[in-house]
Amino acid sequence: MLVDTVTGAGSSVKTGNQEGLEMIKGIIFDKDGTLFDFNATWGTWTREMIASEVGTDAGRMDEMAALLGYNLEGGVFWPGSIVIAETVDVVADAMMSLLPDASKPELIARMRTASAKVPQVQAAPLLPLLRALKDMGIVLGVATNDAEDPARAHLSRADVLDLFDFVAGYDSGFGGKPEPGQLLGFCAATGLAPQDCIMVGDSTHDLDAGIAAGMGTVGVLTGPAEAGELRPLADVVLHSIADLPDWIAGQNA
Repeated sequence: MLVDTVTGAGSSVKTGNQEGLEMIKGIIFDKDGTLFDFNATWGTWTREMIASEVGTDAGRMDEMAALLGYNLEGGVFWPGSIVIAETVDVVADAMMSLLPDASKPELIARMRTASAKVPQVQAAPLLPLLRALKDMGIVLGVATNDAEDPARAHLSRADVLDLFDFVAGYDSGFGGKPEPGQLLGFCAATGLAPQDCIMVGDSTHDLDAGIAAGMGTVGVLTGPAEAGELRPLADVVLHSIADLPDWIAGQNA
């Protein structure tokens, strides 16, 4: 399959990775960095979380920020940060190296409780966008390396939870990305074949999971990863999910 990769307003180049995607019937979205803008949502919260765990000593904060791949001064994440794509469990393991007296279950509980309350900055107006996709006859799902409960809370707060036929976190029994378990779970739950679905995400973990599941892959630039990092794994790289309806209409024509 040969498709357009969006590289700028009014311009495109050609690329193609996957074969056999003829009609898009299902979309499984990543959450953070895809449905919600990553840095706009998590930038300030992460600084507060670091301070709450290590205190306000500049040296300790710098050390934790470096471990998490977070720019304290700018309040943004570096490409490749473990926070972008890894599960809460993996992030907690890394943090424990600087918190020798902490309890990992209690650390995870604190992170989950706090993150569920974080106001999510939508990457595009979600309600009209998702309704438009549903009106096109497309089945929708979410696969996130966040836990399922806070993911559902975020989607509910955005008034879009009911538009998804499937929501899975890393703790939902399917594993986490880049493994394909969540994506195959979406197919099993909806009756769709992987080759009729696309995985939409902002990280290489998302796209690796899509390839492993046999799905088409769409990268978006609303997370820290740049187009050059996503392009080798993506059938198309879009500026944001706002571009999906037009692209899908072209693919399904």
